[in-house]
Amino acid sequence: MSIELIISPRGENVRAQLADAPAWSAYVTELRRVLLMVIEKSDVAFLEVGELLVSEPLPARFSHLRNGLEVRPVDAVDLVEEMVAGRGPYCRLFMPGRLHVEPGWDGAVHIYVRPSVAVDLGELGGGEASFRWRDATPEPADVSKLVDAVADEGFWSALRETAEGVTLLCERWAHGVYGCRWFRVAPGNVTELARLVRPRSLLRSISAPDLRPKPEILEEDFTAFAAPLVPGELRYKAYPGGADSLSEVVTAGFPFVLADEVSGNRYAVVPDLDGVVRGQWEKPGES
Repeated sequence: MSIELIISPRGENVRAQLADAPAWSAYVTELRRVLLMVIEKSDVAFLEVGELLVSEPLPARFSHLRNGLEVRPVDAVDLVEEMVAGRGPYCRLFMPGRLHVEPGWDGAVHIYVRPSVAVDLGELGGGEASFRWRDATPEPADVSKLVDAVADEGFWSALRETAEGVTLLCERWAHGVYGCRWFRVAPGNVTELARLVRPRSLLRSISAPDLRPKPEILEEDFTAFAAPLVPGELRYKAYPGGADSLSEVVTAGFPFVLADEVSGNRYAVVPDLDGVVRGQWEKPGES
């Protein structure tokens, strides 16, 4: 059993306005102080990034973020500050068996520690920060059925065999609109693509997709690709929720479109460098 520490803004205006509230700076100062103290008392030298959500392009300071990345305590606290402020990117930060940190709502953060650490921390006080303890464990990732196929040599060999025509490869390295990269596969670039994709990413290959811009796609989530559609990484634009008109998409320089609901021919997860698959992705169509 672990102990959960919930840190949240004491003032209602801070909970409602977050970083725009006059007292936000005081709250964040207290939050950072306590979080660094928790990390130190948990004897944690780094925290691992998991369940990364990228709804906006990553800012330069976080451009290196990936699932499985190990970050220093001060960098972890910087991430937490951005999350509780509502800016993101969002993720869970953890050291298995020792510490687990995740954002909550209204500027709150949930920290799960060992009982001995909770005792060691003792009473916590703060002007703008509220502290609440309870017995709890982190909720598991919301994944009902995992993709269990591995992006191994067999996966890449099969992909090479379908690459004579138009074959697309989506590498989803994080949740969210900006959490993926797209490639056009060719027989000569499969080895390079195998080196480019990142550990813990979900791969989806789509052979002979219909990329014609059709009016019926406008009301669905879709991805549009720039011309020319040459082998290698593709320039694309995501349209979550669709678009008002096809001309809006095409004149923006994206004449090829693909509905997000189109199923892939193959799915696989990129293993870590030691060959072990640690990325957890839900099978398409499962819930």
